[in-house]
Amino acid sequence: MFPIEFFIGLILIGICAGFASGLLGVGGGFLIVPLQYFLLKYIGVNPDLAMLISLGTSLAIIIPTSMSGAYRHTRTMEGIIQPGIRLGVFGIIGGAVGGFVASGLPSRVLEIIFGCLLLFITVNNIVNINKEREEARIPFNLLSTGIIGLLVGFSSGLLGVGGGIFIIAILTSLMGFSMIEAIGTSSIFISLTAIGGFLSYMVSGWGVSTFPYSIGYVSIINFLLIACFSVPLASIGAKYAHRIPQKKLKIIFSILVLYMALKMLGILP
Repeated sequence: MFPIEFFIGLILIGICAGFASGLLGVGGGFLIVPLQYFLLKYIGVNPDLAMLISLGTSLAIIIPTSMSGAYRHTRTMEGIIQPGIRLGVFGIIGGAVGGFVASGLPSRVLEIIFGCLLLFITVNNIVNINKEREEARIPFNLLSTGIIGLLVGFSSGLLGVGGGIFIIAILTSLMGFSMIEAIGTSSIFISLTAIGGFLSYMVSGWGVSTFPYSIGYVSIINFLLIACFSVPLASIGAKYAHRIPQKKLKIIFSILVLYMALKMLGILP
């Protein structure tokens, strides 16, 4: 039913997204969504349906992938479980709301806002590239946790990404976390946040999606094949994150954030 190139593409997506997820504490959605979208269009799926399938399935894949990376981080770091869960609880709510409104709310304005924010964060990271950590500008309390968790969770559900790029940038730039602490905390946060978005895409697409072997807008074939490779690769990526100097991690992260900023602003295709 599907060409062999489709299955090969899914495997490659799983390998790349899984390693990036563990290494940088991101969900890998920035790779999973567009690459799935191109693959689905390649086999003839309607672009609108292809996008919704890509978003919903991406969030489903992010859950086990991020959990794999989070488990590895918790084995080597202390003090990341509590902040990760606190942020994640609010992220689940935001992710569910974002997922439900994704098909009806124009996301362009939100993309521009986040694109500008990411550009600012990139410049800030470059200026402070030699600092191990910055001073906290916002206290890590219930109010700040709630606001940040809800907003990043909403963007996660709306854009089909785990929100790791946003949460790491906020934790390092505003809340005084070191890069490796932010990566570990993020891996816990996005594994929870993706649950809300995944459920909303599954429910909103119930009886609507015509893609074979799918539950709502979540493709079972895509999920299983990508996750089979992304989960073990996330654990490997997380292991390497603790071996790379923080300055290099900042450089890699800054390049990734810059790419996402230009993508959201429409400068890159």
